[in-house]
Amino acid sequence: MYGNGLVFDNPGDAEKNAGVLYADMGLLKERITAAYDVLVNSGFADPERVAAIGYCFGGTVVLNAANLGVPLDAVVSFHGGLAGFKADPVIKNTHVLVCNGAADTFVSQEDKDNFKNQMNAVGAAYEFKEYEGALHAFTNPESTEAGKKFNMPIAYHAAADAASWNDMKEFFSKYFPVD
Repeated sequence: MYGNGLVFDNPGDAEKNAGVLYADMGLLKERITAAYDVLVNSGFADPERVAAIGYCFGGTVVLNAANLGVPLDAVVSFHGGLAGFKADPVIKNTHVLVCNGAADTFVSQEDKDNFKNQMNAVGAAYEFKEYEGALHAFTNPESTEAGKKFNMPIAYHAAADAASWNDMKEFFSKYFPVD
């Protein structure tokens, strides 16, 4: 999503480059639509049943992709950001699952309340799951060490990781039943 295959090994660079996309939703839509087009034209995916999942920044991206009208049938956000979310009615075309750590200090109660209020206001189909005791990045087994290294409140939470994965599978089974 950052462009040119960029990946970052420290939160400062990642945050700076994510900020470029947060500031330019047109660019974000252009990039996620390009990825969507590659997928549906690859011959490896059913273009009538397309979902996206994302973790952290990717979780924020998939929520925004649905909100920008990328034709996704479902999205799942794992510990994605919710700050400033403003639902567009087009998000009603996508089923949404948010998997959030209940102890994630990167997502305030105000952000959670705003997200739910926004989604309810447009009549969007969504589920919001919280996992008790889970901090940000709870699905990443390397996050505890990264949290120590960068002095950040992130940590792996095995139970939340397993529960959120199972919640995603159950969510997808509702919207993508196996024939």
